[in-house]
Formats: sequence, structure tokens, C-alpha cells
Amino acid sequence: MKLSRRVEKLPAQFFASLAAKVAAALEEGRDIINLGQGNPDQPTPPHIIRALQESAENPVAHKYSPFRGTDELKKAAAQFYKREYDVDLDPASEIAILFGSKIGLIELPLAVMDEGELMLLPDPGYPDYLSSVPLADVTYDTFPLLEENNFLPDYAALTAEQKKLAKLLYLNYPNNPTGGVATKEFFEETVALAEENDIGVVHDFAYGAIGFDGHQPVSFLQTKGAKDVGVELYTLSKTYNMAGWRVGFAAGNKDMIEAINILQDHLFVSLFPAIQKAAAEALSGDQSCVTSLVERYEQRRDVLIEECRHIGWEVTAPKGSFFAWLPVPAAFTSEAFADYLLQEADVAVAAGNGFGRNGEGYIRVGLLVEEERIREAIRRIEKLQLFQK
Repeated sequence: MKLSRRVEKLPAQFFASLAAKVAAALEEGRDIINLGQGNPDQPTPPHIIRALQESAENPVAHKYSPFRGTDELKKAAAQFYKREYDVDLDPASEIAILFGSKIGLIELPLAVMDEGELMLLPDPGYPDYLSSVPLADVTYDTFPLLEENNFLPDYAALTAEQKKLAKLLYLNYPNNPTGGVATKEFFEETVALAEENDIGVVHDFAYGAIGFDGHQPVSFLQTKGAKDVGVELYTLSKTYNMAGWRVGFAAGNKDMIEAINILQDHLFVSLFPAIQKAAAEALSGDQSCVTSLVERYEQRRDVLIEECRHIGWEVTAPKGSFFAWLPVPAAFTSEAFADYLLQEADVAVAAGNGFGRNGEGYIRVGLLVEEERIREAIRRIEKLQLFQK
């Protein structure tokens, strides 16, 4: 049976290609330091696991979940936003439970756009944003995230036609892959743009807990008028090391939340109730695990930046997320440099061009191995004599 045109048009999975290269090197028996992944390396905190275990033993959890998720999890999400960001949310109408935030990011164009309509995406940006384009049969333009603008978009550079036609605008701060962070003023500008041009805003807040140097990342929903124009997607994958659990939620604009819920009514019967119970415990319970995790990432970041600068690699320290966005030596493209490091130093990184045209000239490095492995990776790169001290 032939594939549908929608499936045939799906972009190649960038991360699958990267994983295959690393797997091939490991099969050769090589000691690969994998800095290219975005998979948290720490375990889920014990109190969250206990909540899952206890709920899984209750036969009530073995039945179908409510279609739109449990009231307990939606209330926990609302309480989380009130505690962390002083944002008021109605659990019933302003929160949608998701199988991880990735699925919400791909569902939204299907839920609120008609075929041929325009979405605006960041470049560089999370590659899977593009997956929704053929699935929803919509079009897209990109806007550049440049280092000289702190990896924030310049809305003045959008054309009148783009602003007129755009139905959705995607943002992601703290940013993957650049590590850039948003400001209160930037989100105020975003709301003004959205209100003036009737554009829906989708803020991917996957790294919302991870800010450095005493900085707590800003929630888009903290901005006056944000709920009138958009939604924010939050995942438990990064904050609580629950990447494999596949649980998150969307919060904000009632119409967009209802659109997600209607679509999911036809696709799913929500999450395993025991996972929802554990997710509620994560959001409502002891948060010291989050504090410790952010401290761990910041220590790893400091080691990476210190070691890079020690070998003459001039890099900028990220302000958030668990990624660093490092410039490539002039003699290389991003992909050639990533391949060179894997082949010659047994160090895996993600080529910047995999995140978009404006990612050329950079590689993405994850802070997802222990400090000694980071030091060892940079020592291996130093032996290649690519940088001047």
C-alpha cells in the first residue's frame, strides 16, 4: 500500500539521523561522549515514581481515563502556574492535557488552521515544528533568531503580507537550540503584534524551569493580554526528568484549548490515569528536586564554558535550557564539523543546520552528561588543534 501524500511530505527526522550515526560508532566499540542528545540523564524523582506505583495498583486506574484528562491533574497544573508565575487559569476551560508537549505543538495547526493558511516559525528552531505543515496542509515562513539580537525575533522585519496572512506564530524560550531567553518586554511586544494582526501565539515552554544566574524564565502567560491571543505548552519531561512518561499540558486561550480538546476527543482517550496521578504529584509536591536539577545544569554549563574558553574556543554562555549553542571554526560547515568531531574525537554534537538555515555556523551541545565527561570531551577536541589559545 502506498503512503499518503501527507506522510510522504513529512520532513526527515533530524534526531533519528543523529542517533543512527552515534549508534553506528558505538557498534564499532568506540567510547562516544554524546553531547548531541536532548534526553535528560537523571532519573525521575522518587516521590513521583511512588505516586505512579501506588496509583497503578488501584484498579480504578485500569479503566479508561476521562477523555479530557483528570480534574486532579488539571487543577494541579493551574495551581502550579499560580504558584510559579502568579497566573490564574481555569482548570476546566484553560488547560488541555497532552501526551507530552510535542504532540500539542503538532496538533495545534490541525485544530485551528485551514489548509493553505500561514504559520510563522523560528529559524533556528525545534525541527519537529515542521511536522505539522504537511499534516495540516498549511504553509509556513520562518523568521531569523540571530545572536546580535539575543536570539529574539525582530518583528519589524516581518512583511505586511506575512502579518496579514499569518494565523499562528511559534516561539520557544528558553530556546532550543540557542539557549536564549525571553524578556517581559519582548512578550509584551508579542501580544501587541498578535492583537493587531489577529495571530495566535504558541509558546513552547519546555525549558521553563531551567534558567541560570538567578534568572527564572518568564512565562508568556504572565503578560497582560496573553490569554486573549495564545497558549503556552508545558512539559514535565525536562522539569521533572519525565521524558519517557509523555505528559504535558497546554494552558491559556479558551478557544485554542477547546480546539485541542475536540481534536483529541477523536484521537485519544487521554493518558493512563496513574501517569496523570504522578504528574499531579510532580506539579504539586516537593520542588526541591527541581532546584537541585537546575543547579546541576548550571554547574555543567559553567564547566563547559570554562573548558571551551581554556582551549581558545570563544563561546557565549547560555542563559537557559540545557543546551549551549557554540560557533563552528571557519574552515567547517556545521554538518562537516559535527561529523569531524564524531569521527576524530568520538564526541557527538548536533549540527546547527539541522535546526534551520540560520543554524549554519553553530553546533548544539547538551548539558546531559556528567561534568567529567564534559571535560573529557573538550580535552579530546583540544587535541585536534582547531583553536588558538
